[in-house]
Amino acid sequence: MYQFEYPWLFVLLPLPLLLWWLLPPYREESPSVRLPFFGEVASALGLKPAAGAVVPRSNWLQRILAPLAWALLVTALARPQFLEAPIEKTQPVRDLLLALDLSQSMDTRDFRDPSGALIPRVQAVREVVSSFVARRPGDRIGLIVFGDAPYPLAPFTLDHALVQTMIRDLLPGVAGPSTALGDAVGLGIKMFDQSQAPEKVLIVLTDGNDTASKMPPERAADIAKQRHVTVHTIGIGDPSAEGEQRVDLGVLQRMAAQTGGRYFFGADQNSLESIYATLDRITPHNHKTLSWRPRRELFMWPLGAAVGVVLVYQLIMAMWSAWLLRPRRQGAPQPAAEEP
Repeated sequence: MYQFEYPWLFVLLPLPLLLWWLLPPYREESPSVRLPFFGEVASALGLKPAAGAVVPRSNWLQRILAPLAWALLVTALARPQFLEAPIEKTQPVRDLLLALDLSQSMDTRDFRDPSGALIPRVQAVREVVSSFVARRPGDRIGLIVFGDAPYPLAPFTLDHALVQTMIRDLLPGVAGPSTALGDAVGLGIKMFDQSQAPEKVLIVLTDGNDTASKMPPERAADIAKQRHVTVHTIGIGDPSAEGEQRVDLGVLQRMAAQTGGRYFFGADQNSLESIYATLDRITPHNHKTLSWRPRRELFMWPLGAAVGVVLVYQLIMAMWSAWLLRPRRQGAPQPAAEEP
């Protein structure tokens, strides 16, 4: 669509008419001596009198082209523009960080898939979490895995296909046999330091208790609360096992409660899918749409047309003057008649 940046400038269109009506032509009087024989005196002296002060009369072409040039000039001053189709960009308002336990115990085959077959815990986690990522198109998603120590695999990104590929390639034990839950939360908080998103959510999944962290999980949760990071915790595995194999549900409950998050426990793949469906529901899709319409300036066209009108008028008048002043061609002399 077309628009004028300064449409109010069109009030200047009647300005020349007002000036012509309100301001009379300038007249100047000077003392002079009236000579009835001035022409003869000037001719005798060989002088050619100059034209006096006169008010030039406008011609019909000037009456047409002058208002046209002024209208084009005012149109250029109003700054015409062409607005192109709007360009929209979706900006996420939430950064979502996934922290997944990849200790050796994640290879334990005690999870049942929807058909009832026993599968490794990590296989169920890969399928469920990858599906969860696919349902979050409006969030920037990051990925952390932890075992003996936490490791960032993906920064916050909208390239969810990359995150899903990394999740599908996860192997238990690659991060070590132990569980550094507190350090994983601490690394997540550090990744959120560069985030400008209004909402910061960390989802932690583990099947063991913290045996390798330098920072206690409760202390990490307290720092997350101060940094306005919501931590949701998910425990899987056997709560009645011994040593590192036992999932510490109490710690997970306290961490979630400290940060305003939710705690979940998944016993099989179906319950794990239900957990991530709940997380998908309680963290609704939210994004901000930025719209921008490119503008193309068009003022040069009416301005160029106004200059062209003036040049055309000057050219026509110059040609007309040259035609009026051209030397008249005299007829050929007639031969004298012979006397008889």
